[in-house]
Amino acid sequence: MAQWFECKIRYDKTMEDGKIKRVTEAYMVDALTFTEAERRFLEEVEPYLSGEYEVADIKKSKVAELMESADANDDRWYKAKVAFITLDEKTAVEKRTSATMLVQARDLKTAVANLEKGMKGTMGDWDLTSMTETAILDVFHYEKKD
Repeated sequence: MAQWFECKIRYDKTMEDGKIKRVTEAYMVDALTFTEAERRFLEEVEPYLSGEYEVADIKKSKVAELMESADANDDRWYKAKVAFITLDEKTAVEKRTSATMLVQARDLKTAVANLEKGMKGTMGDWDLTSMTETAILDVFHYEKKD
C-alpha cells in the first residue's frame, strides 16, 4: 500500500505577463519516509525550476486511495471523504468508517462521476460525505530503478 506525502515548494515563477511572482505549489509523492519523499520530490521538480527555491512543507497524507483518470482534460485533484457503512451483527448498529481519496477530474461533477466509477466494484455500502478541490498539481508514483 502506498504511503503518500504532500510536498510543497516555494519559488519565483515567471508569469505569462513577464512578472516574477513568489508561488507555492503542492504535489503528492509516494515514499516510505520524509527523507525519501523530499529526495524524490526534488528529483521530479528540479528540472523545471530556475533560480532559488525552497521545500516549504512535507507532511504525511491520510489519502487511502488515488483515483487517476486517463482523460487528458482531467487536470485537477479533488479530495473525497467517503464513509464506508458496516452493520454490527450483535447490536444491529450502523457503523461508519471514513476514508480520504484523491480523485482526478476536470470539475466537481466529473470528480463525483470518477469516484463512483472507481468505487463500482466495492462490496460494501458507502456514502460520499464531502468533495473539495485541492491545490495539488501532480502526483509522483514510486518507480523502481534498475
